[in-house]
Amino acid sequence: MAMCAGIWILLAALHVQAGDGQMVQMDYSKSGFVGSQVELRCIFINSNPPVKISQVTWQKVLNGTKQNVAIANPALGVSVLSPFKERVSFKQAAVRHRTPSLEDTTIVFSSLQLSDDATYICEYTTFPAGNRENTVNLTVFARPMTRMTLTTPTIVARASKRKMTVATCLSANGKPQSEIKWETRLKGEATFQETRNQNGTVTVRSNYVVVPSRETHKQKLTCIVTYRSERITDSVVLNVQYEPVVTIEGFDKNWFLNRQNVQLTCRADANPPVTIYQWKLLNGSLPSNVEIKNNTLFFKGPVTYDLAGTYVCDATNGIGTRTGIVDVNITEFPNNPHTPGYDTQPEQHNAGAAIGGAVGGVALLGVAAILLFVFLRRRQRTFKGDYSTKKHVFGNGYSKAGGLPAHPPIPKNLQYPDDSDDEKKPTQIGGPERNFDGEQEDLKRPYFTVDEAESRDYGERTLGFQYDPEPEIADDMISQTDGSVISKKEWYV
Repeated sequence: MAMCAGIWILLAALHVQAGDGQMVQMDYSKSGFVGSQVELRCIFINSNPPVKISQVTWQKVLNGTKQNVAIANPALGVSVLSPFKERVSFKQAAVRHRTPSLEDTTIVFSSLQLSDDATYICEYTTFPAGNRENTVNLTVFARPMTRMTLTTPTIVARASKRKMTVATCLSANGKPQSEIKWETRLKGEATFQETRNQNGTVTVRSNYVVVPSRETHKQKLTCIVTYRSERITDSVVLNVQYEPVVTIEGFDKNWFLNRQNVQLTCRADANPPVTIYQWKLLNGSLPSNVEIKNNTLFFKGPVTYDLAGTYVCDATNGIGTRTGIVDVNITEFPNNPHTPGYDTQPEQHNAGAAIGGAVGGVALLGVAAILLFVFLRRRQRTFKGDYSTKKHVFGNGYSKAGGLPAHPPIPKNLQYPDDSDDEKKPTQIGGPERNFDGEQEDLKRPYFTVDEAESRDYGERTLGFQYDPEPEIADDMISQTDGSVISKKEWYV
């Protein structure tokens, strides 16, 4: 019994090794675009010794349901089932031989369809090892159809300034779905919409919304579609129709009398172009010397005051009518003497008068400056004191004209030598004895007033240290601070 058990264990071990030596090789995944061709590889790795292949079956698995695609049998031959019969075939011709070789049973899909997207099984039936199989995932891509269109051939800018869709970018029936972006300088906004179709594709639509205006005319709008690693672009240039934008040129704010060759031109930016220009003068009729040519007013002859007024230009195109206005005023003389058409002859006639006036003005200013200088100089020499003779001070340096000798400087401190012993003794002096105690302060003073001199009786000794007597000054004379003497009458003049 023990020997029998060992034999069965050995046989089981040999069976496992044989089973492990057999293998079906396939790719993990394959992909292709609708309408293209793809190969699904299936190779059987046999064992040694080899097992017998009884049949090879290809099956499609979708939502848990298996569907036979193709069968290769050594005795019965090759069979491809509907609906794959016209599009699926075995790659190796040996499979179709009377004595086929079934180690390589790779199949080829041509004209892929979206319905081919599924998981496929390649199953080998062998004897005595049994069935061996493997799987491959087939993905079918659908390249989207991309286009960009204008919403309407004619985009009109209205005064209401309402938003409208001007362009649409479409990426239809794509698998996987695409991504849409816009590239433009326009100030608008984009809307996006996705639709999932029954066949598994997705359609993406994007609209670009903007307020049509003159500024949006001729602007470039680019749609960028990104599908997997591809980048698809398409562009349009907007054609926006708008009413005329009117301006009047020609009036330079320098229209003066007798100026020649003046004109006004009506300029209009419009789409479509302006077809009619109409000129008029507000609150009046156009001057008689005006000639109208297209969009321009030509004023014949010299400028007169009759040309002043408010000129109006109406410009009309297929969208509407707009107006331009300019106020023209006339001056007697030009703002810019070098203006074309200005006659400089009157200026030449007045040049001498202008130069003479300028010279006279300069001379007048010079005379005024001299008089001012003399006045200020004399004012510096004017006496600023008091005419009262009672307030004159002795020794103050008054002198007559002609330059009297100046007084010596007054010492700040008078110093006397000390008395000797003999001088300290009492001595009889001729004349009545005088008390100098009350006059001690007077002796120290270098000057005193006339009133003080008259009220006191000083001797020659008492006034010995004073200045020499002042020379007499006439009553009608006034001494100045610089030492000179002038007459009061002359001072008042």
